[in-house]
Amino acid sequence: GAAAKGDNDRTRLELAAKSGCLSCHQVEPGGKGPDGLAPIGPAWRDVAAKYKGQKGAQDLLVHAVLTGTNPYESHWKGKVSGLAMPPNAVAIKEADAKKLVGWILGL
Repeated sequence: GAAAKGDNDRTRLELAAKSGCLSCHQVEPGGKGPDGLAPIGPAWRDVAAKYKGQKGAQDLLVHAVLTGTNPYESHWKGKVSGLAMPPNAVAIKEADAKKLVGWILGL
């Protein structure tokens, strides 16, 4: 129940922190990034809302985490201060990226 969800949340946040994700992202929208600017990357609840119900969203986002995103195709432009996500395959294994993205999409 609630205790298992809390443990899962804590485990995923620890994975995110260990992998460097929390340097650019936060769970809740509305926070500020460095120097009071918009956050570098989108809040994960915003990501979950954007991709809710979209077929293939998990695979798409895992690919983005591992290989990075294109700054010329950013759909977060004007909402975040970062232009693109760098590749993170050196910081997180694919299996862990799948766990983390699955958790994010379930927020």
